[in-house]
This record gives sequence, structure tokens and C-alpha cells, in this order.
Amino acid sequence: PCGTRVTVASFEGRTPHIGDGCWVHPSAEILGQVVLGTRCWIGPGARLRGDYGSIVLGDCCAVEDNAVVHARPGETCTIGRWVTLGHGCVVHNVASLGDYSVVGMNAVVSDWAQVGEWAVVAEGAVVRQRAVVPAGRIAAGVPARLLDRVVDEPYRAEWRRFKQIYVDLCARYADGYGR
Repeated sequence: PCGTRVTVASFEGRTPHIGDGCWVHPSAEILGQVVLGTRCWIGPGARLRGDYGSIVLGDCCAVEDNAVVHARPGETCTIGRWVTLGHGCVVHNVASLGDYSVVGMNAVVSDWAQVGEWAVVAEGAVVRQRAVVPAGRIAAGVPARLLDRVVDEPYRAEWRRFKQIYVDLCARYADGYGR
């Protein structure tokens, strides 16, 4: 279900598809060719614009407050399963964000970049056009550079818990938002 005033709008025959069990905040906007998998949580002020490109999110993604996702004309921004897009981040025409990846708060992932499975784009980082963040690696800085540290099992276990919180929020919000 969606919040009471949420904007989910078609544009020139391009219509969003909201998967089962998703929750979209009333101040979020989902426009055009946007496909949400199941149990995605879309936060306050988030904008997903598939007005002339396409956006595909896998199951169980969290798009936090004021995040922006957009795609160029005729292209697709592909976001895997269990991906977290942090508060205020911008994901623009990304070639792909792998399963379980994280884009930190106020980070930018630019055109045709690739972020691998379990990869992390740190808070405030800028991943340039066509850059690659390999699976299990952490990129930080402006421009983003790979850190020596890798995403290990303790990190994955902690982030699995964080990611599950948003999936659980979908049902909690559906049952009690605004009541």
C-alpha cells in the first residue's frame, strides 16, 4: 500500500509498477517506468523518475528520505535486491547496483557506474561516470576511491539486520501509518 497522498503517476504511457508488500511514503514521488520489486520501502521525499528512462528495483530495497533515482532517455537504472539507498543520495542512470549494496547518505553514483554485490559507497562519496566499485569493496571520497578495507562477514551480518528493519517497516507502516 501507499501513503494517502503519494504521487505514483504515469507519464506518456509509462506506468509505475509497485510490487506486493511495498510501502511508499505520502511525500514520495514515483513517476513513469519504475518497477519496484516486493517489500520495498520508499521514504519521505524520495523521487524515482522513470519519465523518459526506466528504473528497476529488486525485492526488499530501502530508498531512504530524499533519495533521488533517475535514468537517461531510453536507458535503464538497475538496482538489485536488498539494496539500501541512503538519505539524500543521488543515483543517476547507474548501469547497476548489485544485490545488498549500500549507497551512503548524500553520496552520488553517476551515469553508467557499476557498484558490485555487497559493495559500499560511503557517505558523501562521488562515484564518477563509468566507474566500477567491485563486489565487496568500499569506495569513499570525492572522487570515490577504493579503500583497503573490504566488506567482511561481521559487516554483512550487521547490515542484514539493518536491511531487515526496512523490510519489516513496510508491514508496520501499512498497518499503522496515520492512524
